[in-house]
Amino acid sequence: MSTKKHSGHSHLTGEHRWGDAGQLILFVMFMGIWITDSFIFHYSTSLLEGVSSYIRLAVAVPVLIAGWILARGGMKAVFGTPREKPGVISTGVFRLVRHPIYTGAILFYLGSIVMTLSLASAVFWLVIIGFYIFICRYEESILTEAFGSDYMEYKKKTGMLFPKLRSH
Repeated sequence: MSTKKHSGHSHLTGEHRWGDAGQLILFVMFMGIWITDSFIFHYSTSLLEGVSSYIRLAVAVPVLIAGWILARGGMKAVFGTPREKPGVISTGVFRLVRHPIYTGAILFYLGSIVMTLSLASAVFWLVIIGFYIFICRYEESILTEAFGSDYMEYKKKTGMLFPKLRSH
């Protein structure tokens, strides 16, 4: 599988060539499932009756905000911060997780699911997480090859998609 490079960003090591297209396809599929289940057919939203919309919003809004903060912070660090040469980014949101943009996306989906409690969307969300794990592993093989022990040390300290609960 060939690696995709971003033109104009020579400091980036690359990513899976299907990463962007895969994310777009999964987003469209998720939105189709979520919208049709949550607002049209209601085929798996029976849990809605037992949970107040206030509670759902009180949980969903912080999850959505956290996702936005992680994704925006990751995008800014990767694409908005000029660097002379490639290197391991371990500051900002990258102190929390190695893939904050992907974690932000996962939290966006989770916040959407919490708002409507669509079980069909939750099941598809697991497929999306599997896709992100696949993409992360691919990118991490590139990063390990490019940065060796620096990246391996960073991996020991920082969780892939979710923060590590204990430090080394």
